[in-house]
Amino acid sequence: MTSEPDVTFDAITPPDAAARAAADVRQTQLTKPAGSLGRLETLGGWVAACQGQCPPHLFARPRVVVFAGDHGVARNGVSAYPAEVTAQMVANFIAGGAAVNALAATTGTGVRVADIAVDADTDASVSAHKVRRSSGSIDREDALTEDEVARAIAAGRAIADEEVDSGADLLIAGEMGIGNTTPATVLIASLTDTEPVAAVGRGTGVDDAGWARKTAAIRDAMRRVRPVVADPVALLRVGGGADLAAMAGFLAQAALRKTPVILDGVVVTAAALVAEGLAPGARDWWVAGHRSTEPAHALALQRLRLDPILDLGMRLGEGSGAVMALPVLQGAVTTLANMATFADAGVSTGEDDEPAATPTAD
Repeated sequence: MTSEPDVTFDAITPPDAAARAAADVRQTQLTKPAGSLGRLETLGGWVAACQGQCPPHLFARPRVVVFAGDHGVARNGVSAYPAEVTAQMVANFIAGGAAVNALAATTGTGVRVADIAVDADTDASVSAHKVRRSSGSIDREDALTEDEVARAIAAGRAIADEEVDSGADLLIAGEMGIGNTTPATVLIASLTDTEPVAAVGRGTGVDDAGWARKTAAIRDAMRRVRPVVADPVALLRVGGGADLAAMAGFLAQAALRKTPVILDGVVVTAAALVAEGLAPGARDWWVAGHRSTEPAHALALQRLRLDPILDLGMRLGEGSGAVMALPVLQGAVTTLANMATFADAGVSTGEDDEPAATPTAD
């Protein structure tokens, strides 16, 4: 008899404070007015801290993992698209035809698809970690059994380990699943104590009647999760889904493996909110790639105290917004690492004739 997977995480080691401090000092010695690169300076310091060195290096092997899963609640008219689109889009990802494939190609980012709970048979290349076919309809039943939620979290952890062990130095979680903004909103609204009407967005573009159905489903699901809201694993089991549980495991394990992550939209950030409960301190290894148009996304970002890099009105998912933020992050790294210091360039600071040597951190 196989034992149930472990859903506990060891303590998270925070990014290197000494490397961040060295990056802050180095910023003052680069050939520019202090603070003139704005948030690029903060982001460069974050990367230095994650890499444990100053100056940091450009990311050499960024990777997107698209977690795919269907949700029983989609049968209740909460999405503008039919549930079979999930499996069709998985095939599209494999063929390289989705938006995230196109965007990733411009940034040298690899794309991997993981079928966690698609309600169809998918190619063997993406289904090694499949937990079940579709999660339950959370407005009337639990999304998963206790065994399934444990296996889903373990799947996400295993995928993170596979990517890091293969050389990934930056991870991006993406998602694909018709109806998945419904459980994502349930998780976020429950954890932030927000009324459904203030958290529900249009998802894939539902009309007013669809929005009303979605709001009712979220309200009913929130009633069901209320008794377990303080327990991250039980919350994923009752009101989440296999794909969300796998993403939570993936994000927590990335932090455990000291690998930085760019978060995507509302679904990934909902998983991140739960992952922070699974592994407190994991959020220090994440940066928010963008702010989507979903109201719940802003609520989750606020709770995680993450300021998004971009705000382009995107709401596609797939990891697309996070991939768009990668060039900004690379820009933060290259300016910190490759700009000349005042001393190197022989440029006067206006304060002294001999600027101090640039500090480094091991």
